[in-house]
Amino acid sequence: MILTVTLNTALDITYRVRSLRPHATHRISEVTERPGGKGVNVARVLAALGHEVAVTGFAGGGTGRIVQDRLTATPGVVDALVPIGGATRRTIAVVDERTGDTTQLNEPGPAIAPPEWSAFQEVYEDLLASASAVALCGSLPPGVPVGAYAGLIRTARAAGVPVLLDTSGEPLRRGVAARPDIVKPNSDELAELTGSHEPLRATHAARRRGAHAVVASLGPEGLLAATPEGTWRAAPPGRVHGNPTGAGDSATAGLLAALVEHRPWPERLTRAVALATATVHAPVAGEFDRRTYEELLGRVAVTGEVSAA
Repeated sequence: MILTVTLNTALDITYRVRSLRPHATHRISEVTERPGGKGVNVARVLAALGHEVAVTGFAGGGTGRIVQDRLTATPGVVDALVPIGGATRRTIAVVDERTGDTTQLNEPGPAIAPPEWSAFQEVYEDLLASASAVALCGSLPPGVPVGAYAGLIRTARAAGVPVLLDTSGEPLRRGVAARPDIVKPNSDELAELTGSHEPLRATHAARRRGAHAVVASLGPEGLLAATPEGTWRAAPPGRVHGNPTGAGDSATAGLLAALVEHRPWPERLTRAVALATATVHAPVAGEFDRRTYEELLGRVAVTGEVSAA
C-alpha cells in the first residue's frame, strides 16, 4: 500500500466558460467537482495505475464530507482522513475554452487545533506499518507546525518507509534537512531553496542539503533528476498544449509507482513525464489520458549519465 499525505485537502471545483473576461458576467458551460489537494491527486493517479493507496490528512465540515464520500467511491483508494472541527477548503479553477488557460482561486485551509494534529500523527504512524512508500504533498494549513514535514519524514525513516516530499518554502527547507528519499520541487521552488537558478547546479545543491535524490520539474521541458546513481533529464517528445493543472502530481505518482516496483531511474522518469504529459492532454484537470500515456512511454527522451560507484 502506498500512503499519500495531504494536510490541506480540498474540494476542487472546475468551471468551464467560453471566454474569461474581467468585470464580465459568465455563463458556465460545465462544472466538475472532485476531491483535491496534491496528495489526493497523486492517490487518484496511483489507483488508476493499479496500486492500492491510502489517503490521510484532514477533513471537516460539509465540504469535507463531500471529499470523503468521493474518495470512498474511488476504486483502490482508502479514506484515512482525520476529522477536524473546521471546514475543508475549496479551490476554484476557471477554464477559458477559447485559450485553454486556467485561472485558479484557492481558499485558505482550516485552522488545525493541537489535539487534531496529535490525532493525525497517531493515524500516520499506524498507517506506516503497512506502507511501501509515502508521499508528503502540498501546503500546510494554519496551526500545523512549519517543521511538520521534517518530523513526518523522520517518523517514516524510523519505520523504514521511503519518503517523497513535494512542498515549498520553509516546510521544504526544513523537510530537506530531514533527509527524504526524493524531493520533487519545481524550478522556482528549487531556486528559492538553493539560491541558484541554474537547474543542474540547484539539484545538486539540494542533495547536499540532505535529499537523497532530487527530481526537479522544468514545466514543459520535463524533469531533471540528480540521484546517487546518476543524473538524467527526461522530456516529452514535443510541445505540450492543454491544461497543466495536476501534471506535477501525476509525475509524483509515476515516480512513486516506479519506486515501489524497483524500477531504475531512467524508467521512473519516463513514466513520470509520460503521466504528466497525458494529464495536460486530459479533458478534466488532474486526470490523465491512458491512451496518450501508453503511447508516450516509448517516446519520452531520457539522457544523462550513471555515476561511478
